[in-house]
Amino acid sequence: MEIKAFESRYKDDVVELWRECGLVVPQNDPAKDIERKMKVDSDLFLIGFVDETIIATVMGGYDGHRGWINYLAVKPSQQRKGYGQSIMQAVETLIRRKGCPKINLQVRSSNKAVIEFYSAIGYGNDNVVGLGKRLEYDS
Repeated sequence: MEIKAFESRYKDDVVELWRECGLVVPQNDPAKDIERKMKVDSDLFLIGFVDETIIATVMGGYDGHRGWINYLAVKPSQQRKGYGQSIMQAVETLIRRKGCPKINLQVRSSNKAVIEFYSAIGYGNDNVVGLGKRLEYDS
């Protein structure tokens, strides 16, 4: 898999991958999420290609205290081939280079397969409750 930084010409393909992976939810407009990300640490938004087809994405962030992972996606037909682990290693390396000591991410507690994936690559349950507050509504 070839991994490189996101470019706007790939937006539609990325959003389609996210839909295919079940990452698009009504309260988040994926196009707006991409626009927002391109304004902050755009170098941490990665896409993975196999044979010139986008098969993976990850959106990383670093706020000066903690790193964050969002929109990790691997095309369902390409899962369990190491692509998720590879793109995570790439974004972790970039986040670490910014001086980040720890990366956080959120997974719905019902998504057991994804929790198992993250556990297998070294992420553990911090036993915290994720809270959020919408400051802008996309829909």
